[in-house]
Amino acid sequence: MPDSQDAETSGEVPNRIRRLLRGPRPEAMPTVVGTACTLIGLMDIVFPRLRHSRVHALAELLPGAVSSLAAAASIVVGLLLLMLAHGLKRRKRRAWVAAVGLLPVGAAAQLLYRHSVIGMVLSLVLMGVLIRYRAEFAALPDPRSRWMALANFVVMGAVSLGVGLLIVRSHPDAIEGNPSLSEQLEHVLWGLFGFEGPVGYRHGADYTVGYSLGALGLLTVATTAYLAFRPEHPAARLTPGDEERLRELLAAHGRRDSLGHFALRRDKAVVFSPSGKAAVCYRVVSGVMLASGDPVGDVEAWPGAIACFMEEARAHSWTPAVMGCSETGGEVWTRETGLDALELGDEAIVDVADFTLSGRAMRNVRQMVKRIERAGYQTRVRRAADLGPEELEAIRRAAADWRGTDTERGFSMALGRIGDPADGDAVIATAHKAAGEDAEEGPYGDLKAVLHFVPWGPDGMSLELMRRDRSADPGMNELLIVAALQAAPELGVERVSLNFAMFRSALARGEKLGAGPVLRGWRALLVFLSRWFQIESLYKFNAKFQPRWEPRFVVFRNTRDLPRIGLAAMQAEGFVSFALPRLLRRGPRPEPRPCAHRRLADGRGLQQAA
Repeated sequence: MPDSQDAETSGEVPNRIRRLLRGPRPEAMPTVVGTACTLIGLMDIVFPRLRHSRVHALAELLPGAVSSLAAAASIVVGLLLLMLAHGLKRRKRRAWVAAVGLLPVGAAAQLLYRHSVIGMVLSLVLMGVLIRYRAEFAALPDPRSRWMALANFVVMGAVSLGVGLLIVRSHPDAIEGNPSLSEQLEHVLWGLFGFEGPVGYRHGADYTVGYSLGALGLLTVATTAYLAFRPEHPAARLTPGDEERLRELLAAHGRRDSLGHFALRRDKAVVFSPSGKAAVCYRVVSGVMLASGDPVGDVEAWPGAIACFMEEARAHSWTPAVMGCSETGGEVWTRETGLDALELGDEAIVDVADFTLSGRAMRNVRQMVKRIERAGYQTRVRRAADLGPEELEAIRRAAADWRGTDTERGFSMALGRIGDPADGDAVIATAHKAAGEDAEEGPYGDLKAVLHFVPWGPDGMSLELMRRDRSADPGMNELLIVAALQAAPELGVERVSLNFAMFRSALARGEKLGAGPVLRGWRALLVFLSRWFQIESLYKFNAKFQPRWEPRFVVFRNTRDLPRIGLAAMQAEGFVSFALPRLLRRGPRPEPRPCAHRRLADGRGLQQAA
């Protein structure tokens, strides 16, 4: 008689066998189908013709036009299936509809052109699987992508006709006879679809013209399909009503998170909890639903807002992720959603009451500040509401001109605006130096550097932007941070959040005596990457002011999602851009769908230290 453990173990084997026989779980089918779609698409494009098969002998009896059509259809269907594969993996309904419609065409092309019974059967089997598991493909599409696709089809079609007409006329010595303009246009139209038109050529020029026209047709189909089935990238927009509600939540609970005010970026969307007492702000980038910081509002209502966020992600098949949440926020996210968390870095926070320039640790900062002051620089630290409109406009223009990059950087820890009337509580620190007798003033007068702080509850502020004139003396940022910290008591500010330092603990531990080879290697890699992303320089800049470090985390679903989340975060922060040419960029989109839990009626990135 086996003991209970043996009996339990022996019972597991048949269960595993039964699970294997049942095949993948329904929720795993989109991934399986997407992979199969990729393989069949490749087969439609690159598999050779089976000239020695019986099907080949039968197909040779068909008219040549049918064979040409099958060849074009095979390549086009293969390209489209490759484009649809990612949408199928992400459960997109429109991708499912398109795949079900394309697979029979691909099966016929496999039979008539590739002469492959196996290819035909595989296409039909995949279509059957798609129909069997159709309920798994319910993710909502982009409501505007179909119009972009239609516009692209019309524009590309017109361009293809014009270019095709030039191609048809590019071999005048090889054209048979003297075809009319209508016959040439007819030849272009047939050629775009893979057929031979009425214009005849000598010396093999018909192959060159035919392949060129077919390539134009494939390009039109490929770009149209890309616009129709690409992942949704909504142009998020914070409505005035949403912004007003967020400001009310920040007025009541804004002291808890130093990143709370950055939820008011107007290129973010927002979902509220069913009670309306909490909200999560986000942006969708490359199929990643990217939130930043902690939820805004009452901690007790966070789970409701998080549930709405996750439901929105499931409805659109977006990858949920959170960048830069606090330890408390990470605990709530992981507990409520089953997501995982990884320490991303540390936020530098200075308590104003403890800040002083005296002591050996502050010697370098103290000497730099005194040297710059002796050079004739003066500082002013004021609330934005206390500045006049002309001075605010000069500061805005100077900050834009000193940016140094084509795009505004920042997402999770950047507000993206200066001097907005709604942000009157923001603090602006400026450095000034009058021009000498022999020197002319710059385009912004005596203004040489700007720091912008946003409110952190009633008694704190968070550094949002650092900009300086490149011709100014080094140390402008240190000068203004010290000036802001010294002026903080008069402004009623007790805490100041400085920059965020990625992987700060690894950099700090890796340079200590006794650090192991793995930690030293990790630090060496971070130092190497700092040539482009200022990881080490930003950490060392923050450390000058002897702050306390508060860890920040990234929350994610699966480890395999981290590369996608990292790329999406770099896009959101402005370090990477895959933008289309300006003429092809999308316009504004409709507002995001409200959370299903409640249909509402009304609807700081890495700063550069140098």
